[in-house]
Amino acid sequence: MANPCEVEVLNNALSGIGVDEKSLVSILTKSQNEHKKSMRKGCSKFFLEDERQFERWNDSAIKSLKAEFKLFKDVVVLSLMHPWERDARLLKKALKKGPPHYNVIVEIACTRSSDQLLGARKAYHSLFDRSIEEDLASHVKGSERKLLVALVSAYRYEGPKVKEDAAKSEAKALLNAIKNNNGDHKKKAMEEDEVIWILTTRSKPHLKVVYEQYKKISAKTITEDLEVELLLKETVECLCTPQTYFTRVFDTALREDAKEDAKKALTRLVATQEDVDLKGIAAKFEDKIKERVKGAYKDVLLGVLADDRK
Repeated sequence: MANPCEVEVLNNALSGIGVDEKSLVSILTKSQNEHKKSMRKGCSKFFLEDERQFERWNDSAIKSLKAEFKLFKDVVVLSLMHPWERDARLLKKALKKGPPHYNVIVEIACTRSSDQLLGARKAYHSLFDRSIEEDLASHVKGSERKLLVALVSAYRYEGPKVKEDAAKSEAKALLNAIKNNNGDHKKKAMEEDEVIWILTTRSKPHLKVVYEQYKKISAKTITEDLEVELLLKETVECLCTPQTYFTRVFDTALREDAKEDAKKALTRLVATQEDVDLKGIAAKFEDKIKERVKGAYKDVLLGVLADDRK
């Protein structure tokens, strides 16, 4: 008969984000069949009896549990891969999964340096014998195609110089494109050529000035005005206020009801953003990580964030 404390430890080890591998090993390696049977009865979330009193696992719960085990594997593999190959494979996977995952393409295209993005494009050529641009053009439909193709094709100036007058003018152009797209024949801001041109060719320092200028001439920020155009909003966030984007990824993944895709986004962020300062995020979410994340996956998250604070 399983000790109630063991059942509690087992339930805790299998709950939350990630898995407490040490607790599992300590219990399972000392258990015989009858002992394991009583533990299955105590873990009713994962194991149940059907109408014929046949013991079986709960398919949906076990599927979720497999995903939790996989988080650690994914963060290790992504961290060890060459950054160019890693990004190329992430781009390919996001494209294959379709529109709900196009934000991954935006994240990579907008948070990498010009040389890093160029490297990912070269890796894509080598891995898949075609370009990411042609795959995007072939598979993405509508206004999203123009945005995504232009983003992955970009090779932005990375110097500090900003043209203030141009930034003011472009802030007004963005405001007009976003605010004027109302009425019966509403046109998305993403469909405006000037919006695409500004966001996909200007340097990040320049776009941050555009962002501030927009805020001055409008009652809201660009991202607040783009609530209904999520992909364009995430583009602006990743380019102009990346810390806001990263904070939202952490917050969404560490909620009690976090979905699998949200946890994968956190894994991707931690494994790929080697050059990003995560100090503020670490301070804000460290307690939640300690409370809700389990085992080796927790150790990885805390280790990365602790290393970032050095």
